[in-house]
Amino acid sequence: MKNCFTPALFNARWLAGAALASAGVLAMAPAQATGDLEPMTSSILSESGGTGLGMAVRVEASPYREVGNRYDLMPLYLYEGERLFLHANRGGVKLGQDDTQRFDLFVEQRLEGFPADRVPASLAGMSVRDSGVDLGLAWRWRQPWGTLQAELLHDVGGFSKGSEARLNYSYDWRSGPWRLRPSVGVALRDARLNNYYYGVQTAETAPGRPAYAPGAGLNASLGLYGSYDLTQRWRLLAGVSATLLDRRLSDSPIVQKRVLPAVYIGAAYDFGGHEREWARPGSPTWFKLLYGKSTEDGCHLVKIVTAQCLSTDKVNPTRITALQVGKPFLQDVNGWPLDFVGYAGLTGHNDRGFQPNSVQLDLFMKAFYSGFPWSHRVKTRLGLGVGVSLAQRVPYIEASSQAASGKPASRILNYLDPTLDVSLGDLLGSRALKNTFIGVGVSHRSGIFGDSRLLGNVNGGSNYIYTYVESAL
Repeated sequence: MKNCFTPALFNARWLAGAALASAGVLAMAPAQATGDLEPMTSSILSESGGTGLGMAVRVEASPYREVGNRYDLMPLYLYEGERLFLHANRGGVKLGQDDTQRFDLFVEQRLEGFPADRVPASLAGMSVRDSGVDLGLAWRWRQPWGTLQAELLHDVGGFSKGSEARLNYSYDWRSGPWRLRPSVGVALRDARLNNYYYGVQTAETAPGRPAYAPGAGLNASLGLYGSYDLTQRWRLLAGVSATLLDRRLSDSPIVQKRVLPAVYIGAAYDFGGHEREWARPGSPTWFKLLYGKSTEDGCHLVKIVTAQCLSTDKVNPTRITALQVGKPFLQDVNGWPLDFVGYAGLTGHNDRGFQPNSVQLDLFMKAFYSGFPWSHRVKTRLGLGVGVSLAQRVPYIEASSQAASGKPASRILNYLDPTLDVSLGDLLGSRALKNTFIGVGVSHRSGIFGDSRLLGNVNGGSNYIYTYVESAL
């Protein structure tokens, strides 16, 4: 297995995931027991536009017997554009928006399902209930007395094939750096949705676990979400929520309790609104072309960046070729030689006949530091990109290592992109090539040690060492 830090042809799940990932360049937030993150994520950035990245830890009571509490690490990917948005596990298109109303068409990853790391006796022998992919329509009405939001969702990923209607009320209160959002909501779930996550099929019966079909039902939720502006950019996040399951759900033989509390704490960095560097006349566009090879098993990211291991895989050698396009977000932050660039990249996987080749979409924010003592002669940049990666098919080196360990794989994983490069123009004494760089880097996909349901609870990933050329046009 490739140690990590940080999920066929184009099918319905790939298309839904692509819509979610391509909704924008990046940010993140926590979850309720119902799997709905929207009450929190929609308040982190201004609706006028913004981009952010963060992380939150969530602790919630599992609805399933003998599971206890669930601990979940939530990467927070957030983007608010004029037409597109990304709210952690939800992304979509704004169909219409004014000062009081907003209509969205979105795709959302449902954060419900059986535990992936440890199957309790109460669920042994049952088919796994996975996180679903929903297509939804949302309407939001903002007034001085609060905000009403109504949503319709339907599973398009082929999991439950169920539907849900949500109605939520929230009120935003702000004083100085403090922001609070109390929220109350109800969710009407149809029989297919409830039977999938809380039912027991006839073939799954066991002593103490009879067949059960709860049918349609109404859940209720209550939450209090807060944030504190630590600086102009950094924001601390916290919240509590509780979901009250319909009585027919709590009567299921696999459910342990009716009230499901959840607590989370985290932080996010706001890169600011969309009228920034990339909107200015003459703002450059960065184009980067790279070629890389997979590393051998055990050659993980820390060993690579510290030059302890630079060995590529000789047993199952696979390759990548990628084109990444970037736009500046912030330059010379606080007067430091520190720039932020947002990237979208398309990576082609050459799996050398081990499995069919595939492509991968990477969306990430990258910081560049160039304040080295020699940079006035040969500009040198140390970069680190952080974001999300969506693969059409799980890359072979990930699929094979996960299969060998008997653990799940995921097409959606966290993405890291550390690089080191120098100006080709400075090396050659060419002013025309001043903004052309050559360098080395690592393309790193990771499930964050299996601690994130959003990333499929994957304990593994992949590393590709690559060389590249990047130029600003």
